[in-house]
Amino acid sequence: MSRLPPVLQKLPLPLIGAPLFIISNPALVIAQCKAGVLGSMPALNARPASLLDEWLHEIRESLAAHDRAHPDRPAAPFAINQIVHKSNDRLDHDLDIMIKHKVPVVITSLGARAEINDAVHAYGGVVLHDVIDSRFARKAIEKGADGLIAVATGAGGHAGTRSPFALIQEIRQWFDGPLALSGAIATGNSILAALALGADFAYSGSMFIATDEAQASAAHKQCVVDCNSDDIVYSNLFTGVHGNYLRPSIVAAGFDPDNLPQSDPSQMNFSEMANGKKAWKDIWGCGQGIGAIDRVGPTAELVARLRREFEAARERVACLRLAAAH
Repeated sequence: MSRLPPVLQKLPLPLIGAPLFIISNPALVIAQCKAGVLGSMPALNARPASLLDEWLHEIRESLAAHDRAHPDRPAAPFAINQIVHKSNDRLDHDLDIMIKHKVPVVITSLGARAEINDAVHAYGGVVLHDVIDSRFARKAIEKGADGLIAVATGAGGHAGTRSPFALIQEIRQWFDGPLALSGAIATGNSILAALALGADFAYSGSMFIATDEAQASAAHKQCVVDCNSDDIVYSNLFTGVHGNYLRPSIVAAGFDPDNLPQSDPSQMNFSEMANGKKAWKDIWGCGQGIGAIDRVGPTAELVARLRREFEAARERVACLRLAAAH
C-alpha cells in the first residue's frame, strides 16, 4: 500500500508546479494539471479577495470537463498556497473559500498552524508545508501537516541555504510521509534526481514563468530565457526573508545587486515598496535552474519536454544497473 495520500498517488509526472506570487493564475494551473503536473497558485493572487471564489470554480469546472473528455488521462489535482503569516489579513477569508471548494491540496508557507491543518483535514484535504530546514519541518509535522516541501538552496523566491543532499537526508531520518524537493529543478534529469535523493516529488516554479499561460510580463519571461544561475541574487532586502531574484530586475529597480543592504526580518512585509519598486512585480523572483529554459512557450510543451527527459533518465539508470549486475 502506498504511503502517499490518494490525491498524491499516480501523478503522470512526479512534479508539483510551485505557486508563483502574482504570476500563477487559473490558466497556468489548469494547463499544468491537464499536462499531468500538480498545479498550484497563491490564494493572494486573486485580487480582490472575492475573485478567489470565481477562480476556484473555474479551475474545478475546467478540470472536470477535461476528465470527462479524457477519461484515459485525467488531469492531475491542484493546490492552493496560503501564506500563514501575520501580514496576511486575508487568511481566514481565503481559508473559508478553500473549504467551500474542498481544495484537494493546500500548501502552507511562512508559518504552521494546527487549526488550518485541522480545517483542511475536516473536508478530506491534504496539507503540504514548505520548510528550509529539519527543525522547521518537525514543527510543521507536529502541528498536523501531512507532508513537506524541502526548499533547498537555489530555489526561486524565498529559499533556504541547505544543500538538497543534506536537507532530504536529515528529513528522511525521521519522516516517511509525502516529501517534495525544491531547488534549481528545470529538467527531467533533476526530477529523477529528486526522487533518487529520497523525495516523492520535485517542486519547481521558475521554469513555468516562461510559459504562455503565466501572468508575467513579456520582459520577465524573456529575462528567464536570457539568464542563468550567474544572474540569480540571494537577498532579504526586498521582503525581509531571504530569497532568490533576477539580477537584471534588481539593476532596473536602481539597486546595486553586489552591494545590497540587509533587511530587518522582524519588519517582514510583503507589500513593502523597495526604492519605489515592488518585490515580485518589479524585482523578479527566480531560481538557479533557469539555464535550461531557452524559449517562451505553452505549458503543455514544457511538460512534454520534461516527461521525455525524465523517461530517458530512467532508462539510463536502468541500463547502468543492468551493466553493474553483469
